[in-house]
Parts: sequence; C-alpha cells; structure tokens
Amino acid sequence: MNLSLMTLEVCVVALGLVLLLADLWLPAERKRLLGYAAAAGLGLLLLGSLSGWGSCSAEGTAFNGMFVQDGLAVFFKRFFLLAAIIVLLIAVEFSDRIQAGIGEFYALVLFGLSGMLFAASANDFALLFVSLELITITFYVLTSFQRARPASLEAGVKYLIIGALSTAFTVFGIALVSGISGKLNFTELAGVAGQFANHKLFLFGLLLILVGLGFKIAAFPFQIWAPDVYEGAPAPTTAFLAVGSKAAGFVLLLRVLFIAVPAVTAQWTNLLITISAITILYGNLCAIPQRNIKRLLGYSSIAHAGYLLLGIAALNHAGQAAVLYYLSGYLFTVLAAFIVIVAVMRRLENENISGLNGLNERSPLLAATMALAMVSLAGIPPLAGFFGKFLLLKAVIEQGATNHGYYCLAFTALAGVGISIYYYFGIIRAMYWSPPAADSSPIQISCPLRVALYGCIAGIFYLGIFPGTMVNVAIQAAKALGR
Repeated sequence: MNLSLMTLEVCVVALGLVLLLADLWLPAERKRLLGYAAAAGLGLLLLGSLSGWGSCSAEGTAFNGMFVQDGLAVFFKRFFLLAAIIVLLIAVEFSDRIQAGIGEFYALVLFGLSGMLFAASANDFALLFVSLELITITFYVLTSFQRARPASLEAGVKYLIIGALSTAFTVFGIALVSGISGKLNFTELAGVAGQFANHKLFLFGLLLILVGLGFKIAAFPFQIWAPDVYEGAPAPTTAFLAVGSKAAGFVLLLRVLFIAVPAVTAQWTNLLITISAITILYGNLCAIPQRNIKRLLGYSSIAHAGYLLLGIAALNHAGQAAVLYYLSGYLFTVLAAFIVIVAVMRRLENENISGLNGLNERSPLLAATMALAMVSLAGIPPLAGFFGKFLLLKAVIEQGATNHGYYCLAFTALAGVGISIYYYFGIIRAMYWSPPAADSSPIQISCPLRVALYGCIAGIFYLGIFPGTMVNVAIQAAKALGR
C-alpha cells in the first residue's frame, strides 16, 4: 500500500483543517486574508508538483489498485490546483458579500479540491463514488452559502435534489456492474468487460453510471440543474463548478469508458455522437435569450460539455488528448470571465448583462479581459478556444470514414459555434457600445486579483498562439488511457 502517492491529497485536507482552526482565533476583519493563505499554500503544492517534489509526479498504485498515479492523474491534479488557487483569489474579492463564515467557505473549497484530486486517481468504482460524493456534498454547501439570499438557497435545494437523484442512479449502476462482473477495479473489469458486452443488465448498469457522470458534466439530458444553480450560487462557487467539477466529471468519464469498459465503449459510438450533438445545440440555443450573465454561462457550460464530448465520441487517442487541451484553455477563459463578473457586479443587486454597460469607460482592462474570454469561448482565432475546437473537430472528422455520423456531428458543432458568436458578442456590445450604467465610477482591482487576471489573459493567448507544448503534454497524459 503505497501511501506516499497520496501526499498531495493529504496536504490539501490538512491545509483545510488548519484553515478551520485558524478561523477560530482570527478577528473577523482579518478572516478574509485566510483566502490568500490558502491560495499561497496551494501555490507551493503546485510548484512542488511541477518540480517533482516528493511523490507528486511519481507513478504507481495504492490501496490494491483503487488509487492510481499516472500521467492522466498528474495532469488533472495540477489542473485542479491551479483552478482552486484562482477561485480562492476570486473568493477573497467576493468575501464582503458573504455575511458570516468566510473561513469555512475557503476550507470547503479545499475539501472540494481534495475530492477532485481523488477523482483524478480513481481506478475503482468505490473510489469513484467516494470522490464524487466528496465533491458534490461540498458543493451543496457552497451553492447555498449566502443564506440571506433566497436565490442562493433555491440553487442549493435544486442542486441537492438533482444531485441526490444522480447519486442513486450511480450507486444502482455500480451495484449492477459489480454484481454481474464481480469486479470493481477498472483494470480488472477491462479484462472481463468484453464477456458482458451483450449482457443487458450489465449495459444498463453502465448507462446508470453514465447518468451520474452526465450530471457532473451537465450533458443532455442531465443538464437541467446547471442554469439555475449557476445563477443562484455565489460567483466563486459558480466558477469552481464550471471548471473544477466539470473537469472531475470528465476525468472519471475518460477512465470509465476507456480503461474500465473499452470493449463496450466501442459499441456506443452512435449514442455518444447523439448526446454530444444534442448537448451542443441545447446549450447554444437556450443561451440566446438569457439576460443574466451567470445563467448565460450556465447554458454555455452545457454547450462546452457537448464540445468536449466530441473528443470522447471520436474514440481515438487524438480525441482524448484534445479533451485535455480544451479543458486547459477553458480553465483560463472561464475564470477570467468570473474575475470580471465579481469585480464589476459585486455591488449590484443582480448579475444582468446590463451591469456591464459602458465597462470600457470604467475599466479598460476588465472590458478587454471579458472580451477576450467571450471571443475565446466562441472559438475565434488566435485564442485558446479556437485551437481547442480545431483539435476536437479534427479528431471527429478523422473518424468520418468509419461512421458518417461523425460528419453530421462536426457540422452540428460548427453550427453551434456560429450560434454562440451571437450571444457572446452581445456581451461585448454591452461593454463597448451601450450607454454607461448609472454608476460610472472607475473600478478598483486588488493586486492579487490583478495578477490572476493577467495570468488568465496570458494563458488564453499562449495556448492559442503557441499550442505545441500543451498539446504534447496532453498527448503524454492521454497515453494512460491506452495502457
């Protein structure tokens, strides 16, 4: 039992506990600074991982193969650490809107992060379930954390009800799969899954597991929670949901489909194509009439889940690597948008797009950042979103000769891109060409948040203009799926 492989997870949990203890003794006016301490601690862990400290980059298994440390796990753990650092900086800026318990808010972000780290290394259905529940239960609390806001409480209740339903599906599916095959471990299950490729109860169990994972990534038809929860939750929670929770769902989906049951996945080509296409169209079409920017990003998140499913539906190594690259660009793009939302709208009663009116006059930096984020999400060159979509479409079109449904899927994705340009550019129009809002005073940005802002801008440009390094990293990480 190689416990040293779990050093990173143990450190994150320990940091969360230390934060809770420190919160007991710090005076109220200084508790918001705990967010900076947590971000600094995660920054040290990220630097340690990048430099190969301890076992952060080592490979191996623990708990009889339940926990695996491979290239894919290391990639996603660094991804989650970076996302959590930026989310914590956003949370510090947002702390004045949380009446009580800001220290607990930071700690819950860390506990949710620990669940994501475990999800990255899950090689067994038992650990898959535990990591999913650790993430989901944490978000139940984070979503409804603003107890004085009815919208936040409503979002928490909706997330709780639908999350509990998806958990029931997942547990029932795991019971069917393990009961029929006698296996919980993904590697062991891969050796016998081919024998049950036509077993109806086994396939039904796998479908139920996909329902639970579909809830996490907000893919059709399990996406109904996303717009309401994105709108009602505190902005830092929404940012972490949009990036961290979604990526955790995808790493588990990749492991289940391509490590646990690759023989079955090969038979589900048309199902994956259909889900991807409908998810893209649903997300983009429903985003058009939205006026609340967080709700719009909720529908946008559904559409991007559809784009990411392109790489999974392609059933090839290029598609798997494209998913990892796309998530990297998505991290910088979405978090940049939420930094702007928190900086501009924290004093407003709602988060309507009209709150961005005339933003260019109040803060050219924030307006430019939001414009870059929207252009990248739309998939326009030379930013990260464009190259990510290019890689996904390339992986899909390469498979067109084997199944003409891939050509229809590529056409649907391109149509979705065209639709998205309309509503993304509506936000840009509000910032640059709409009359200024009632409050036209300049917007001050704290130094740590400004650093995060510049980091996101640099990531959007670097991944779009110099994609080679990240593409190679994604290809190496995705090799774990073909072992």
